[in-house]
Amino acid sequence: MRNLIPILFSIALFSSCEESFVPKPKGYFRIDFPEKEYEKFDLQYPYSFEYSNQSLIYEYNKDSFWVNIFYPYYKATVYITYKDVHSNVAELMEQSRKYAYKHTAKADAIGETLWLNDTNRVYGLLYDIKGNAASPINFFLTDSSKHFMSGALYFNVKPNKDSLAPVVAYLREDILRLIESLNWNK
Repeated sequence: MRNLIPILFSIALFSSCEESFVPKPKGYFRIDFPEKEYEKFDLQYPYSFEYSNQSLIYEYNKDSFWVNIFYPYYKATVYITYKDVHSNVAELMEQSRKYAYKHTAKADAIGETLWLNDTNRVYGLLYDIKGNAASPINFFLTDSSKHFMSGALYFNVKPNKDSLAPVVAYLREDILRLIESLNWNK
């Protein structure tokens, strides 16, 4: 019996020390965002606005006044299209709304923010598309008589709302700055 106690103690000690493996939760890289500075986009276009110095602007279609605002570090692009209004502003607004709501299949929710700036005659709507949609932000801006601009943010990576959320929030500030600083040129 005396020899049995140390054996039972040893068995109990070693059997209670089993190591259980628990997988680590999925993590994402920390993203450090630089301080923002803005420059004015003011070519011979029917519009001008301020954009981040972290981005590059490419003239996509100079005749149509379309531009792409490319963020190389974040693999993101804001595609800007422009159209002249010819008594069809309601149709153009509906096209933009349909375009934003095409993401409904992957979106968790779509928020709308109305934009009204009587001083610069800039009116529009910003769509915040939550979830794993291809484009997390869409918008359109118009003066309701001559000019109509629409834009959409896309990433050149697989949509993942968790990992892209900080970058989307960072770029949303730039899109809001574009909207706030937009002026229609004569």
